[in-house]
Amino acid sequence: MKPGLKVGLIGGGAMGSTHAEAYRVIENAELVAIADLIPERAQAIASKTGATIRSANEIIGDPSIDVIDVCVPTFLHRDFVVKAAEAGKHVFCEKPMARSLKEAEEMKAACDKAGVKLAIGHVVRFFPEYISAYHKVKNDQIGDVAVVRTTRGGFALPTAWNDWYANYEWSGGLVLDMIIHDFDYLRWLLGPVERVFAKSTLGRDYNRLEYALVTLKFKSGAIAHVEGSWVNSGGFHTRFEMAGTKGLIDYDSRQTSPIKLTVNRRDGTPGVPVPTGAWEESPYTTELRNFINVLDGKEGIVVDGNEGYESLRIALAALESIETGKAVLL
Repeated sequence: MKPGLKVGLIGGGAMGSTHAEAYRVIENAELVAIADLIPERAQAIASKTGATIRSANEIIGDPSIDVIDVCVPTFLHRDFVVKAAEAGKHVFCEKPMARSLKEAEEMKAACDKAGVKLAIGHVVRFFPEYISAYHKVKNDQIGDVAVVRTTRGGFALPTAWNDWYANYEWSGGLVLDMIIHDFDYLRWLLGPVERVFAKSTLGRDYNRLEYALVTLKFKSGAIAHVEGSWVNSGGFHTRFEMAGTKGLIDYDSRQTSPIKLTVNRRDGTPGVPVPTGAWEESPYTTELRNFINVLDGKEGIVVDGNEGYESLRIALAALESIETGKAVLL
């Protein structure tokens, strides 16, 4: 048995399995229990980690468990987070925080009342390429950012328990489930969003093919175009371009050397592209390690409930814009 905080995992799907692998290498945490409605998935995680298989209620009610990791579908987040908080557990919850602002507010209130920590899984902030771009911007290497373009997606829509990704009422579609990653990252990078306008294929007959384009106007004056797609063949990929008054940052996950910095020169000659190396640790592990270290008093929290709430506001504003055809002010 490892020393450190004891973790109970609720949900053993793709993200739950990823989190379970992370806890195997985080020195000051131990995954001790797993709950999943599909016995085979729970057994697979238990066999690899030594965790016991229990019900969610048993895990939440176990006084020896310090942290509850919630990796269930979005529409179930509120119930498990509130129950965990009321039981005095710290909570890590996968993104998006909730399906509605009301649910997110109830989650924050429950954790605040219980005096427990809440973190939301916006893992893009932990990807080295995105961290590299963040520091380049903050260090004024491209000057004032004017325009950003991001792309996230591929083919095809994920499949999961009860096909919940394809159920708009449960998942919120790709805007809420997927490109909220970019909303969160861009708000972290550029500050508050002032206005949101969006278009998508939402409402078309075939809900397994979805595309969305969202325009964000920031209070800083910067504009971002966020593209999400489940219709592009060729596999999942991400990309961003950040244009500033001094230069451009260009990243494409499909390239061998995916991130480049081009600095404007007075003689008009572009600078040499500077690639970054491959990351050594999974960003999902880094993300969970941060939360465990927060609870141990070693680090400050990166994405708390307030941060998760603000990113949720942007995503829900985009959905409102799609439904009404109008820009939404925040």
